[in-house]
Amino acid sequence: MVIAEAAPHASSARDKGVSTASRISVERVSHGFDTSSGERLEVLEDVSLEIAPGEFVALLGPSGCGKSTLLRLVAGLEPADAGSITQDERPITAPDPSRIVVFQDPTLFPWRNVWDNVALGLEAQGVLKREKARVDEALRKVGLEAFAKSWPHQLSGGMAQRVALARALVNNPKLLILDEPLGKLDSLTRLEMQSELVSLWQKNGFSVLLVTHDIEEALFLSRRVVIFSPRPARIVAEFTVDRPYPRHRGDAMLADLRHEILNRLGLGQSW
Repeated sequence: MVIAEAAPHASSARDKGVSTASRISVERVSHGFDTSSGERLEVLEDVSLEIAPGEFVALLGPSGCGKSTLLRLVAGLEPADAGSITQDERPITAPDPSRIVVFQDPTLFPWRNVWDNVALGLEAQGVLKREKARVDEALRKVGLEAFAKSWPHQLSGGMAQRVALARALVNNPKLLILDEPLGKLDSLTRLEMQSELVSLWQKNGFSVLLVTHDIEEALFLSRRVVIFSPRPARIVAEFTVDRPYPRHRGDAMLADLRHEILNRLGLGQSW
């Protein structure tokens, strides 16, 4: 199955007025949490990771190993215990509209229609009045312009996740942080949304950091797959997915990479 059209040249995104992508540098980051029993739970240990501008990177690893924690640190939702995280050589110390997180649950406000949900970021920044056209453009990008006045309860799961993506895109992010955004969708809708994600990434030129438990999804979407160990998470392997877009599910190279990743995760016998 075809995933997406071939990527445009980087200059195409700039010509359309889209913000440039960010470089993210994670250097020797360790992090943990205090448990209710008073013990310290170490989650990340000496993690270093570089995301080049415009790169799509996927994180894979055992459930609960610390992948989502790393996303929170990159988003600026909390500081790391040790090490540094920078965006374009500037320390990340707080959330910023240039770094937008899309979670597994779309978390739409049921009392706001689709247009108003997408407009939330601009409204919070106090620029909605003069930037209304950006809301319409974001809805157009995800194919929901005809549903601008619909309510969340009227949407399918895939449509609700498109609204969440539009709410992210309206900010013209330089980094899109995806925490299992397709995890609750049915299999057919998930495949369709994979195509949507790649298309949006190609057209807009931002960097992407994705957490997923689906190996095939990581291979179809990303240019690089990073494998984490069990908690406390350390990077144990990286795989470059050197295949052009569009990608096909029957690609023998992707099948070989899947087998290698399963071996790294201790699941090689399931092949």
